[in-house]
Amino acid sequence: VTESPAYLHHRGKPLVAVWGVGFNDNRKYTLAECRRLVEFLKKDGCTVMLGVPTYWRELKADSISDPVLHDVMKLADVISPWTVGRYRDAAGVAHHTEKTLKPDLAWCAQAKLDYLPVVFPGFSWHNMKGDALDAIPRRKGEFLWSQFAAAKRAGAGMIYVAMFDEVDEGTAIFKCTNDVPVSAESQFVTYESLPSDFYLRLTGAGAKMLRGE
Repeated sequence: VTESPAYLHHRGKPLVAVWGVGFNDNRKYTLAECRRLVEFLKKDGCTVMLGVPTYWRELKADSISDPVLHDVMKLADVISPWTVGRYRDAAGVAHHTEKTLKPDLAWCAQAKLDYLPVVFPGFSWHNMKGDALDAIPRRKGEFLWSQFAAAKRAGAGMIYVAMFDEVDEGTAIFKCTNDVPVSAESQFVTYESLPSDFYLRLTGAGAKMLRGE
């Protein structure tokens, strides 16, 4: 499988993501188990990416407080904190960049780890949990672009866009219609009359900016 040209490689090795390491929401596995998995994948010749909480560095909020988490992270190659829903507008993006993203980058550089920040176009748990319909507005792409720009300015060398097809959380970037069914029981966030491929093209533009093109 890893010999396929469609399989993602990083620094010459096949990339494997181990997602959900260090969260404080009572996941049914331990840091010791995560360590064994990372060690196995590394020994097998893989580049390992860890999906971790937003506040992994400070060991607070969505992160467990055990400093062993940092030891496990240092065994990996790429660190990717999950930041969906952690800010809701350009001011929040700027605050997160200064207080969290930049110090994260510095920590990872010192530990010789690559850093993969997450950006997202907007957010809604309306149909999943009954929350507000447009909890984090997309602002016709301005919210997503502010995150691309902030990550680039902070020195990020790569970015992960969440998510390609998650309509259940209102974060999808794949082609979606603005002509959606509406009922009293179910409503959907639209692309605000923008073309169906707008967020795909905006993501492509973000990639070009990241590469200095």
